[in-house]
Amino acid sequence: MTEGLAHAEALMIEGQNDEALSVLLGIAEDAEEYVDRNCPTTDEVQWFSFPTIFERLAYRRVEKDPRELRDVGEPMDRLYGDLALAAVHTGDYDIATNALKQAVRWNPMGCENRLNLADLFRMNGDINEYLALTYSVFERASDARHLARAFANFSEYFLVQQKSRTAAAALRAGRRLGVREHALDQALDQATGTTHDPDLVGDDEARDLLAQEGLPDGANAEIAICLLMCATDAAQAGQQDVATNLTVRARDLVGEDASMALLRLIRQSDADLAADRGATPGQGAPGEKDVPDGADGTAGGDADGR
Repeated sequence: MTEGLAHAEALMIEGQNDEALSVLLGIAEDAEEYVDRNCPTTDEVQWFSFPTIFERLAYRRVEKDPRELRDVGEPMDRLYGDLALAAVHTGDYDIATNALKQAVRWNPMGCENRLNLADLFRMNGDINEYLALTYSVFERASDARHLARAFANFSEYFLVQQKSRTAAAALRAGRRLGVREHALDQALDQATGTTHDPDLVGDDEARDLLAQEGLPDGANAEIAICLLMCATDAAQAGQQDVATNLTVRARDLVGEDASMALLRLIRQSDADLAADRGATPGQGAPGEKDVPDGADGTAGGDADGR
C-alpha cells in the first residue's frame, strides 16, 4: 500500500491527476476490503478512536503497544488525504468530500484533513458542518498552526455575521499563538485598518467576546499534557530531539509558564508511579532512565520549534 501511495503522489507531482485518482481509488477499494476481512471494527484498528486524550494516554500508560493499530490507521489517513487532493485537482468534489470523511474516520485526532473537510462544506454552503468541524479542532489540535487556521475560519464567519469586534478578537487570539499559517496571515493582512483589525480590541475584551461565542481563548490544555507526556517518554528513551520538539509545541500552545507547570506535574506523577512500583521516587520506574536536564525543550528553539 505504501508503494502505491508513493506512486500516486509522484503522479500528482507530475500533474497526472487523473491517473493518480485512478490509482488511489483502486488502493482504497483494496484497503477497505482488507480491513473488512481482517479487522472486525474500525475501533479495533486505530488507537485514535478513544473519545478523550486521557483515555488514549491511559491506553499508552498501561504499556499496550499501539504500533500495530497505528500501522493500519496512519496509512488509511494518508490514503484518503491523497485521494481527496487528487479529486480536488480533477474537480470531483463529491469524491473529495467522501474521501476526507474517511480520513477523519481513520484519524479522528488529525486536524489537517478535518479542516480541509470543513472548507469543502463551506464551499457547498453547509455552514453548520463547517463550524462544527472547525470548532472540533480546539479539542484535538496538537499543532498551533491548526488552531491558528481555526481562529481564522471563525473570524471570517463572525465577519459575515456582522460581528466585527468578535472577528477581531478571533484574529487576535490566533495571532497570539505566534506561528505562521497562511489562512491566518492572509486574514490579518486583510484586517489591517478595518473594523475587524485585531489591534482594536485588547486581550481581556477579546477573551470575553470569544467566551460569549463558546470559543476558548487558546489551546485545550489536554493537548499540551499529551505532548509533554510523549516528550517525557522520548527523553527517557534518549530521543532528545523528539523530546525538545514536542515540548516546544506544547509551549507554543499554552505558553512557557503553563507548559513548565504541566511538565512538573507529569514528572511528579511519574515519580509517584515509580514509588508504587517499588522504585525510589525521582529515579523512575525499574529499568527506566530519569528524564535528563534540558530534555523539556525550554532552552533554545523559536515558536516554530526550530
